[in-house]
Amino acid sequence: MDGEISPLTAGIFSTMGESVPHSPLRLAKSVVLIGMMGAGKTAIGRALSATLAVEMRDSDAEIEKSSQLSIAEIFDRFGEPFFRDKEGQVIARLLDGPPCILSTGGGAWLAERNRKLLLEKACVIWLEADLPLLWSRVKHKSHRPLLRTDNPKTTLAELLQARTQVYQLAPRKITVQPDWSIDATAARVMDILRQDGVVSEDGVVLEDGAP
Repeated sequence: MDGEISPLTAGIFSTMGESVPHSPLRLAKSVVLIGMMGAGKTAIGRALSATLAVEMRDSDAEIEKSSQLSIAEIFDRFGEPFFRDKEGQVIARLLDGPPCILSTGGGAWLAERNRKLLLEKACVIWLEADLPLLWSRVKHKSHRPLLRTDNPKTTLAELLQARTQVYQLAPRKITVQPDWSIDATAARVMDILRQDGVVSEDGVVLEDGAP
């Protein structure tokens, strides 16, 4: 997803939560991107946010903001179960607001209560990516607490294998290819949103009857 920033993604790197310009497109409900670390959830989420002129929210970023701690620090101080509990609370709060693009942590979808809430209130799309692509994106990053092991690539492979069967419960999936740009991947997500009636032009009635 490297390369020059195109018109679609221009301006997407502004601070999350800031006001966004008007778009002729309307979003009927929140769009939630799930998948492994390195799948591109945040980058694609930002591109969608810019296209649809809605807020981009990131559950990990919201947790860090509210706790004033990094995800790694939360894991170190309080453990993963504590983090997962707070993660579920944050996701529920974010989904109570106006429709937005929500990027979740790689493990958020694993909890049944989170899956039930996400499926009830949002359009859920799994960004599937294979191990070589994921590893190429995360191997030089030190902020991933789950990869702080003697063999992080093996750990990543084990996480991918364990989580894939749960990710497969998502109603929609896009298999991300190594040569796809941010724009190309975001465009495929937009195709799904239009097909499902989640996105429409201003004034057009959506398939579910929402104006």
